Amino acid sequence: MPPKQRPRGEATRGTTAPNRLRRVDRWIAATQTRPLRSGPRPLAVDLGYGASPVTTVELYTRLRAVSPRLDVVGIEIDPDRVAAGVALLARDGSEGSLDGLSFRRGGFELPVARPPVLIRAFNVLRQYEEAAAWRAWDELTARLDPSGVLVEGTCDEIGRRAVWATLTPEGPRTITFAAHLPTLERPSELAERLPKTLIHRNVPGEPVHALLAAFDRCWATAAPHSAFGPRARWVEAVALLSRTHPVVTRPPCGGRNRWRLGEVTLPWTAVAPASR
Repeated sequence: MPPKQRPRGEATRGTTAPNRLRRVDRWIAATQTRPLRSGPRPLAVDLGYGASPVTTVELYTRLRAVSPRLDVVGIEIDPDRVAAGVALLARDGSEGSLDGLSFRRGGFELPVARPPVLIRAFNVLRQYEEAAAWRAWDELTARLDPSGVLVEGTCDEIGRRAVWATLTPEGPRTITFAAHLPTLERPSELAERLPKTLIHRNVPGEPVHALLAAFDRCWATAAPHSAFGPRARWVEAVALLSRTHPVVTRPPCGGRNRWRLGEVTLPWTAVAPASR
């Protein structure tokens, strides 16, 4: 029997907390129903879930609400973290309430039996160099189901600031900025949460820097709408931004219903670096 393959990648710090990923989970459940409902038993992977399996369980619960036949696998390099997930299933899933949820050890090679329709990889690539993050994107998208999507991004410790990209087997497709609006001073604060492929590109001359600068100007122009609350100001700022940038304005990823949640989605081409 050949030796078992060593998991590809590096263990994350493991920081996690309940509801930390609620913003991206909410977005996935609302906008990715087509891949999530494809096939008789679609598969979603939560890659690098951290020291606690709680966010994987939350992903399972939120996505099962829109795709009842979905299987979810939490994958971690650290064997102790996998053991924590298995122990949770033994304790809380004995009555079948977590049917279709499992945990296993692995990394970017994705030790699963079939191509996933969704990979969520959050706060996984922060410690990597930019070139390694691009390679990880290529490696993960190559393992997707043809209809599948990779959602990769970062958030702060309690989930109030988040930015994520979506990718298909053909490459990057969108970028989404999301924030807890009552605590947001200006949109460019979200620069700290850019995916690793972009975070070092937030400098003059790069598209993502120009986008965030324009968003800050729209935010300032929309200041009078603060009288109606931060949500109204954000919606107006996004509407202003859409006059000069290709903001997604139609459902499921765009439109005022999503903007009111403190989100804005743009095509990846709006922020894509000139070179990798």
